[in-house]
Amino acid sequence: MLVIRDLRKAYETPQGPLHVLRGVDLDVAAGESLSLMGESGSGKSTLLHLVAGLDAVDGGTIRLGDIDVTALDDAGRAGLRRRRIGLVFQQFNLIPSLTVAANLAFQARIAGNHDPAWQDELTARLGLGDLLDRYPEQLSGGQQQRVAIGRTFAVRPDLILADEPTGNLDEESGDAVMRLALDLVATTGCTFLMVTHSARLAQTLDRQVTLVQGRLA
Repeated sequence: MLVIRDLRKAYETPQGPLHVLRGVDLDVAAGESLSLMGESGSGKSTLLHLVAGLDAVDGGTIRLGDIDVTALDDAGRAGLRRRRIGLVFQQFNLIPSLTVAANLAFQARIAGNHDPAWQDELTARLGLGDLLDRYPEQLSGGQQQRVAIGRTFAVRPDLILADEPTGNLDEESGDAVMRLALDLVATTGCTFLMVTHSARLAQTLDRQVTLVQGRLA
């Protein structure tokens, strides 16, 4: 599903170029869940952003199925994110002016594939049935992250990229969110790539890899 070859990325600084990724090769199978670990500054979030098409690569290739992500322009990468790539961040990024129900449907409506029956199933599986008329400010952190996960899965993406999705939650809430997310991964058959600092959470996924100074160890 995801094939990365010789991925390189550097950023200009007053001291010269900072080489964040130095030739990363990675294969992730369809339906596989993979944790990406490493020290701060090792390039984990940069790799996720490049796969998502949020930034352009300096060298190498990223393929999602039959699509060469690195060959797309900005509009092409944005279209890919709408239809085939789901994003879950540490910050919940819910729309404050929309109810839970509207937040859940938002991404799928933009993608043009909103499915009310699937949203109802997500609502039930994520335990959000009593919260549909509430607004984000009326929810706990764990509840907001469940809404964010539901919004992502509502599109039925091929690939979900999660960057420290439990980073703003206590351990109990974070564990509950991860169980729900991995249950939905198994149900939908999507591929799941998660950046985490937690070795304990990493072990709940199918496979673990570590970035060290811009390369996979």
